[in-house]
Amino acid sequence: MKVWDSIGALRLGDVLEERSGQHPGREWLVFESAAGEIRRFTYAEFDARVNQVANGLAARGIGRGAPVVVHIGNCPELLVTWFALSKLGALFVPTNALYTADEMVYILRFAEPALIVTDPQRWPVIAEAMAAAEKDIPSYVTGDAPVKAGGARAWDELWGGQSASFARVAFSNEETAEILFTSGSTAQPKGVELTHANLLWAGEHVAKCTRLGPADRNFTPLPLFHVNAQSTVLSTLTVGATLVLLESYSATKYWAQVRAHGATSIHLISALLRTIAAQPALPTDSDNQVRWVSYSLNCTDEEKAAFEERFDVRLSNGYGLTEACVCVSLAPLDAPRRWPSVGVPAFGRTVRIVDEQGNDVAQGETGEIVVHGFPGRTIFKGYYKDPEATRATVVDGWLHTGDQGFMDEAGYLYFFDRIKDVIKRGGENISASEVERAIAQHPDVLECAVIGVRDPIKDEAVKAFVVARPGASLSGQDVIAFCTTRLSRFKVPQVVEIRGELPKTPIGKIAKKLLRQP
Repeated sequence: MKVWDSIGALRLGDVLEERSGQHPGREWLVFESAAGEIRRFTYAEFDARVNQVANGLAARGIGRGAPVVVHIGNCPELLVTWFALSKLGALFVPTNALYTADEMVYILRFAEPALIVTDPQRWPVIAEAMAAAEKDIPSYVTGDAPVKAGGARAWDELWGGQSASFARVAFSNEETAEILFTSGSTAQPKGVELTHANLLWAGEHVAKCTRLGPADRNFTPLPLFHVNAQSTVLSTLTVGATLVLLESYSATKYWAQVRAHGATSIHLISALLRTIAAQPALPTDSDNQVRWVSYSLNCTDEEKAAFEERFDVRLSNGYGLTEACVCVSLAPLDAPRRWPSVGVPAFGRTVRIVDEQGNDVAQGETGEIVVHGFPGRTIFKGYYKDPEATRATVVDGWLHTGDQGFMDEAGYLYFFDRIKDVIKRGGENISASEVERAIAQHPDVLECAVIGVRDPIKDEAVKAFVVARPGASLSGQDVIAFCTTRLSRFKVPQVVEIRGELPKTPIGKIAKKLLRQP
């Protein structure tokens, strides 16, 4: 079935070209590095650089459908590469900038990239991963001092001497534009395929829901390998506004940066809110231009009230996920917000709460949150190379989120818990089974189980229960040190409890429900 909507047949690169033609001199991107250096691009300047990089990539054989891994932190080069790939019809594959070489080996084998873009800080991880995966992939490194070892070349070579004009490539906007890796209930991350239509719909959807306009300055320190920060980019582009991007988050600098950049729209998660609130209060805290604060994950009523009063803002709670192209529900702008509700179904969304058989539950009863949509347009296209998981997740047009919630009598949604074995730490989804797989590789571990426990700053901490093999001497620090070499630091258990045995169900499975009890 062909679906026509407000996106029409446009692709991501088409919208950039439109804005560049409409507002060539308007400021599109303001980037602040961790050292405080500022780089600025107008729409026309940015589009010209994108065209140069697209031409350079094409000259190196990158074209329609070619995956390109981008393993890099927030920076203009990441954005330029993303949009250049979109003009070619190639696949943008951003990876978590904290991934270890062990984690990148899986990505390289699974995604089979034709090219890699990284930076000097992360090049050693890429080099080690390529060696372990027995792959030799052309790699380009950003920065003034490119790494030459192992055949890596300077990213600047991609655009140097290239034309600032680009010949349009023909392809459908329902073709895949990017693959985002997300942790779920499986031991390895799944690749979520988002099309050009998905990305443009997400941008328009968020812009409409938040009433973003051309005069707004949309501000984020969140990482661009996540859909949350990407939606900030896309909504800014949709309305021709200005994106203010930070290389990294610093609690001590954050609110001063919000004020200095004249931010009107900002995006917080609970870990950021708590660390910002922990900074010394200043008389100027409430002197800002912020009109919209997008917020997700839990905080207490007291934390919310104190933050809003101190900074003279209102938190707009919401709920979303990568597979839904971000936003599912959002606190209404003009109506009561019913905190701690995560709002009402967002513009264009249809949401149900169902039981295990897919039947609607009664109002106020907890069940799985499911969202209706059109694959490749309003929900994700599917899981890369995993049709079975795709069929299990999208049933008759309904996206099964794996999250539990309930609706009140007015139709407000409340998030309850995750059905999936996922730990939420500081905005990152961590697969418990992935951590268990890493721990199980320790030669002295007999069995293990991993759960999420309450963390006062980052919502949840990773806790591991470990049983040592008979005769082995194993400590919690041994387990943590072992995981540090195999997992990104945010996945490494913060707490390890060594036990003689783990509780089991009647059929012999580890009873995590009992481990979660105080």
